[in-house]
Amino acid sequence: MTAPGQDSPEPGRPDEVNQYAGASDGQEAPPTCYRHPDREAWVSCARCGKHACPDCRRDAAVGQQCLECIRGAGSETRQPRSAFGGRMVSSATLTWTLVGINVVLFLVELVKPSLAQDWGMIGYASFTGRPPFQGVAAGEWYRLITSAFLPPAPNGPNGVGTTGVLDIAFNMWALVAVGPALEQTLGRARFLAVYLLSALGGGVAFFLFAPNNQLALGASGAIFGLFGAWFVVARKLRLDVRGIVTVVAINLAFSFFFRGSIAWQDHLGGLVVGVLTTFAFAYAPRRNRTLVQVAAAVVILAVLVLLVVYRSHQLTSQFSF
Repeated sequence: MTAPGQDSPEPGRPDEVNQYAGASDGQEAPPTCYRHPDREAWVSCARCGKHACPDCRRDAAVGQQCLECIRGAGSETRQPRSAFGGRMVSSATLTWTLVGINVVLFLVELVKPSLAQDWGMIGYASFTGRPPFQGVAAGEWYRLITSAFLPPAPNGPNGVGTTGVLDIAFNMWALVAVGPALEQTLGRARFLAVYLLSALGGGVAFFLFAPNNQLALGASGAIFGLFGAWFVVARKLRLDVRGIVTVVAINLAFSFFFRGSIAWQDHLGGLVVGVLTTFAFAYAPRRNRTLVQVAAAVVILAVLVLLVVYRSHQLTSQFSF
């Protein structure tokens, strides 16, 4: 639009041309594109003010913006978060990945039963009755986690028996039952932290309270941790918790009733760690929430490590085979 009292611009040229009509007579030169100095650019970015040619600008809600400002605005867009600070997810990818890992290792163990002795949870003993000694106290700390991805020890020379099949069937059913809801509520990173810390907590409790030469395997510690996590989440969101309380109570009763074949230490340790970790995630203050949640997880991990160090020293000092 031409201002009153001014001559109309030449046909086919923008109004701004009149401002630089005398550039060839020593006046100010026409503006150029910030990315292409050889191109005149009569339109400036509504956000940063840089002039941009048609290839280097895009329509925005108000005016036009250069490509850099558009990219910057996209990176500054806040990602939607769950009630506990995790990124919103609409699928249960992590849950099904954990199921897949457990099932694959179960099948591997069917083919190679010795995997139970290689990766199983054992405190400090020798499978042959003579050195070298094996177990967590012997420096094989990985057993605290690897044992949580295998079913119970083989019941015979031909591989895993009925106990192993029932164990992995129940654990995977429970994982699918509560995993997707927790993954979407907590976010994948927090859900994985609860799962792994619960698995570790179950292994540490077994290490502390079970006989040093007793072998144990199974994902029950991690599963009980998820049960505890769901209880905390349900309480925080004011949902009905009677169902999950009943499930936990029944399974704990079975754990203590069949103490000879079920590692109650693993179940109880996983439950306690799952509750504590999720409580820290769910009730962290909104200010610096992620920092508080990470710090809480690190503290729980540090306590578990200290317990392992203490028990390892105790066993290696007490037993000499």
